Amino acid sequence: MFQQIKEYLLNKSMLTDAEIGHIIGHFSVKKVNKNTLLLDANETCRHFYFINKGAVRIYSLTHEGVELSRFFAFEDTFCTALPSFIDQQPSYEYFQAIEKTELLQISRSDFYKLVGEFNGFEKIYREILELSFINNQKRIYSYQGYSALERIKLLMKMQPNFLFRVSNKLAASYLGISPYTLSRLKSKL
Repeated sequence: MFQQIKEYLLNKSMLTDAEIGHIIGHFSVKKVNKNTLLLDANETCRHFYFINKGAVRIYSLTHEGVELSRFFAFEDTFCTALPSFIDQQPSYEYFQAIEKTELLQISRSDFYKLVGEFNGFEKIYREILELSFINNQKRIYSYQGYSALERIKLLMKMQPNFLFRVSNKLAASYLGISPYTLSRLKSKL
């Protein structure tokens, strides 16, 4: 259960085996089915997750009930609803498993305790924040100046397996296009 996170921590830091063992000791296993909400809108996020198997997404709803997917994460990735996790305010987004998923979860208090205790774990957290910022900026830029086809190509370059793992409906909501447009443009690739 904990081998993947151990390898992740070894590859991303200079943490010792003893430090990694201590850190892993703060995680617990959480198995959820497809479509399980890990966080509902208006709830406050109290956990950080590492994905052993499966996939999750973060999305919001428009006033008309249209889903807007903002983020997807797959195996060997840390993820959470960062704004709510950081500021402890109710989330305006949903956090959902989109496949049968096996997660390792850690409480917010334990997570920040470990960030303060281990420089290597703090470095990993900083990298997570930096990657989140970069990904969000790339999405903003792509919406401002890229055609739908260019957005699809950029997504395929950044995450080659994305369109194989995610339904057209969810992928379209992430790309800001209709599922019909996505199907039509995929045939041009």
